[in-house]
Amino acid sequence: MASLAEWVAGARPKTLPAAVAPVIAGTGAAAGVGSFRWLPALLCALLALTLQVAVNYANDYSDGVRGTDDKNRVGPMRLVGSGAAAPSAVKMAAIAAGGLAALLGLALCWVTGYWWLLAVGAAALLATWGYTGGRRPYGYLGLGEVMVFVFFGLVATLGTTYAQAGLITGGALCAAIAMGSLACALLMVNNLRDIATDTRAGKHTLAVRLGEDRARAAFGGMVLVPFGCAVGAILLGLAAPGLPLALAPLLVFTLLPVALQIVRIVRDGLSGPGLIAILRDVGRLEPMVGLAFAFALWWGGPASGIGVVTG
Repeated sequence: MASLAEWVAGARPKTLPAAVAPVIAGTGAAAGVGSFRWLPALLCALLALTLQVAVNYANDYSDGVRGTDDKNRVGPMRLVGSGAAAPSAVKMAAIAAGGLAALLGLALCWVTGYWWLLAVGAAALLATWGYTGGRRPYGYLGLGEVMVFVFFGLVATLGTTYAQAGLITGGALCAAIAMGSLACALLMVNNLRDIATDTRAGKHTLAVRLGEDRARAAFGGMVLVPFGCAVGAILLGLAAPGLPLALAPLLVFTLLPVALQIVRIVRDGLSGPGLIAILRDVGRLEPMVGLAFAFALWWGGPASGIGVVTG
């Protein structure tokens, strides 16, 4: 029977700051147009956290019963793969986390009045299970990064902005792409570490399909995309009134040296357990980028609202 410490480890707590980063960025975009609302922001953050825990437990269960994980895996401990917990117990933990996420989603719809967001939430729950669960898990087909980009980037960031402001801004879209790209980088470096074991298990992740060299290059691109998004936000601001405040996204570039260092280390061939540290570093970089975008979009004010889409 798994201990409390093992259950906590199975929830992968180091991934949780990255889960809330899109909410931070999306809240900054809402504040930039004068629409910060603390209760929807809090519910979005809790929803993101519970969905992350649900997908972590669901992945642990599904990979464990498929035999993808084993006791000699390089990465963090898995509850099922290590034998610390019964598969049924881990499955119930995933269902419980998903159920809590559903309740939080209902509360968010009730608070905001945007009941159509239930459909988005249902899609997110299905994606949570479908990553490694079901007959044809999309994570085994190399589509994990696509779904992570959509749900932990676009949906999480833009959904947070919309839940508070009832609209989506151009600045929010730039932040959403940045958050999605870093979420993909987290998954890519995780799968880069596991290329050998995933190949043996028939798990054809994007890293497996690309091969090690191209996976490292793809990871580097994913880490650097947010800085291109910052340029996009600046260009949007230049087209708006309030030019001095429109340059606020330059704050994001203070993190560029950190990103370049991460890219260089992976490019130079770091492998095995060493990539666990990179996973940690990207997990720390994402909330820092989220905070930078949040402050920039708040500071930029209406200038961050170019390309507004209203509900």
